[in-house]
Amino acid sequence: MNQYYVDLHVHIGRSSGGREIKKATANNLTFENIAHESYYRKGIDVIGVVDCISPYVLEDIDALVDRGEVVEKKGGGMAYREGQTLILGAEIETHELMGCSAHSLCFFPTLKQVRDFSGEMSKHIRNIRLLSSISRLTGQELFRVVDAFGGVYIPAHAFTPHKSFYGNCCDSLHDIFDAESFDKIPSVELGLSADSMMASQLGELDGKSFISNSDAHSLPKMGREYNIFSMEEATYDEILKALCNIGGRRVVCNYGLNPMLGKYHRSYCETCDRLLEGTPPVVECPVSAKHPVVVGVRDRLEIIKDRNEPDMNGRAPYNYQIPLEFLPKVGPKTVAKLIEHFGTEMNILHKATLEELSKVVKEDVARNIILAREGNLGIEAGGGGIYGRIEG
Repeated sequence: MNQYYVDLHVHIGRSSGGREIKKATANNLTFENIAHESYYRKGIDVIGVVDCISPYVLEDIDALVDRGEVVEKKGGGMAYREGQTLILGAEIETHELMGCSAHSLCFFPTLKQVRDFSGEMSKHIRNIRLLSSISRLTGQELFRVVDAFGGVYIPAHAFTPHKSFYGNCCDSLHDIFDAESFDKIPSVELGLSADSMMASQLGELDGKSFISNSDAHSLPKMGREYNIFSMEEATYDEILKALCNIGGRRVVCNYGLNPMLGKYHRSYCETCDRLLEGTPPVVECPVSAKHPVVVGVRDRLEIIKDRNEPDMNGRAPYNYQIPLEFLPKVGPKTVAKLIEHFGTEMNILHKATLEELSKVVKEDVARNIILAREGNLGIEAGGGGIYGRIEG
């Protein structure tokens, strides 16, 4: 088996012709730039590109195929310059009967299946050329469509307070999906404000793998969370086997932010504009019960969990990884200098020694990179849409 760096959630901001694909994303976040940047600069082996059902993105992919930049792989997925695998899919927003909405990741092995899925989804999306992510379907209905077209369905950032099943829709996925559909869901995406230990307090998720992905809305954000998969090769079929722990393929480990760095780790009062302290769950502002509160992931899980201790038996370990951009005194110029010397961000985060780093950047910066790798930096928790931060 071989080991691969895998990030299965990167958004497309614009088409090559400048058409807006997803709001609140960088203008240079095109399909081609995602492939080039994640491969040559980040060092990521497998990228899951969502928003691929947009007709403008499909045109961009066709153009790259015509130029020979990407080719379909036997076993599913597309090879970029014979070095990286692109998994094509979409993040779709569903609307549930209880009046909430949630996001889900949908991936397919071939370009034809993505194109066919796009054609079907155009019946359930108001204007797929204008906005390809918001549907009129429920989660159960979307699952049936994805399954019928031969894809895989994964709840996205499952615990965040906005647009997620556990975060603002349900206490159990069984409230959304029937038993057969639930059993077919192989994995759940944790999101930036949760880790495996937190999610493993929910017994219904035993047997489902956890994945940590960047949910990148800009090129630098790619790889801020990722996974290491053990597979024979980097194809769609092998990825699905890894998610399901079949034939020795598996998720070896997750690398993600300490949940305290996430935007929604603890509850936040929008009126007082401050994080709410105290033993979780904190769901009400102490100043006034009328103040609107964004309930944090840590607080929400305290309410819906069915065991006090996480059951990590057989589950991939979760390693806290602080992206370079979160570290004090590390700006774009410093990152560029490090990448020029070490090749990729993965090499900097995982392999470069203190001595090697100190030859390229100041000693305090080098030391922080090592301390971040070891999980020994102090953190102030985030909440209410504001990232946590590194102390010092």
